Amino acid sequence: MTLRTLLLATAAGTVAMPALADVNIYTTRQPELIQPVMDAFTAETGIAVNLDFVNDALIERLTAEGDRSPADLVMTVDIANMQRVVDSGTVQPVDSAVLKEAIPANLRSTDDTWFGLTTRARIVYASTDRVADGEITTYEDLADPKWQGRICTRSGLNDYNLALLSAYIAHHGEEEARVWAEALKANLAKKPDGNDRAQVKSIWAGECDISLGNTYYMGQMLADPEQVEWANAVTIRFPTFQDGGTHMNISGIAMTKSAPNRDEALQLMEFLVSPAAQTVYAEVNNEYPVLAEATPSELVAGWGTFTPDDIDLTEVASHRAAALRIMEEVNFDG
Repeated sequence: MTLRTLLLATAAGTVAMPALADVNIYTTRQPELIQPVMDAFTAETGIAVNLDFVNDALIERLTAEGDRSPADLVMTVDIANMQRVVDSGTVQPVDSAVLKEAIPANLRSTDDTWFGLTTRARIVYASTDRVADGEITTYEDLADPKWQGRICTRSGLNDYNLALLSAYIAHHGEEEARVWAEALKANLAKKPDGNDRAQVKSIWAGECDISLGNTYYMGQMLADPEQVEWANAVTIRFPTFQDGGTHMNISGIAMTKSAPNRDEALQLMEFLVSPAAQTVYAEVNNEYPVLAEATPSELVAGWGTFTPDDIDLTEVASHRAAALRIMEEVNFDG
């Protein structure tokens, strides 16, 4: 049976398999975003998956539970968040040829402690009326004085903006990154506030002309009747670093050190990088699959082609502390 057939059969209640050991996942992702692919895994293997949404204090919970933790796996978004989980000492390496073959080296850790499952690009949303084609091509362009009073963004202390600045540091060093952050702040149309979709609303309202955002928010806006008009007011531009590609971030997975159901958890991890699972998982979340053989959804593919930055995300995560310090020193949100 194909994964799509299994999804339909599971929903219709026509697939019956004996329950084996469960896999327990702590996830910072909304369960509804990953439930379809988990249901498909259960339909194919008979292994139940229990999702526990942990919005805050994930590391504190894992640390407090220690060896008694029921969690087998941790799923989260943003490379810095994943690296903090690893640094907490609550996860273990996973030696899997399947995972290593499926996931590009820059999207997984060198010590096999975390693995990217999907990616999202940090792009520019540009007004369809007020920004010409080719007017914004690089992240470095955002510091150009021509954008003074024309840029909107969420807080500079947000994980996604810190990851972008961390990548800037990886490409150009801390001093150039500080100059860039100061120039970006000088070009803001208003004080940073709200989420990525709120910035697109500001473009629609004429408060600014471009904003920073993650690609999947376009899919979310198009699915919301109240936000479709915002989405239609912008186009997606894929800036690159002058010496690299478009900044990418991940949703990822790691196995806990306690993992009471290690074999079943590994089976799920490897299932999640299969071609069919990658296609469905990425499509449900409006993200890009990490597996080369899997294709993005028609909607996501329609946003255009681009060259992903191939810098190692472990290096990007290593610069987060410096990125946070720079954002605070330039008083980006002030």
